[in-house]
Amino acid sequence: MAGLSLRRARTIIRKTLEKGRELELKPLSVIVLDAGGHVQAFEREDGASPGRFQIAHGKAYGAVMLGMAGTAQMQRAEAQAYFIAAANGVYGGQLIPVPGGILVRDAKGRVLGAVGVTGDTSDNDAAAGTAGIAAVGLTAEI
Repeated sequence: MAGLSLRRARTIIRKTLEKGRELELKPLSVIVLDAGGHVQAFEREDGASPGRFQIAHGKAYGAVMLGMAGTAQMQRAEAQAYFIAAANGVYGGQLIPVPGGILVRDAKGRVLGAVGVTGDTSDNDAAAGTAGIAAVGLTAEI
């Protein structure tokens, strides 16, 4: 199965949420975007704040649009804040350059899309999302 089908997106979300519960994380929200930045699927756990869609989307959107995961975006923002600020302006303020924005790659290294996870610390968000992506046999770039 090539690409990020709805079935794969739903599995990524389910497995991410399961990992979050296993790690006893705060309620998570998870979004899956395709390679064009379009929403494939989104879920917000009971108890997660209502604004989490926008945060999850911003993490994933930055990853797929810049071709760099949240950790790399954060490092770039620390080294060259003007670049991330300018890119964020280009994308209408939609980027959230922190861990939890995860690029999804296939076995050949092609970007298939991105996953955005929010609700706990950024590093915990990334760990849960990585487990979800691995569950469908794809590679996570955090």
